[in-house]
Amino acid sequence: MQATVKAFDPATRSGSVFLDDGTEIPFGAAAFDAGPLRLLRSGQRVGIVMDGEVVTYVTLSTFPLPG
Repeated sequence: MQATVKAFDPATRSGSVFLDDGTEIPFGAAAFDAGPLRLLRSGQRVGIVMDGEVVTYVTLSTFPLPG
């Protein structure tokens, strides 16, 4: 699934993204740490994996998603 970064806090490694329909979804450090990234910036396109309503993986949209 594709999303756009709304906010990211490098100290906590958490933030939130906007889905293409405008829904804001938060993600925690575990989702960020599951991917290969070191930093995100607002407006950046990312790929996310969700388990129910929880983001479990965040990576750049140009990187493959797991599974």
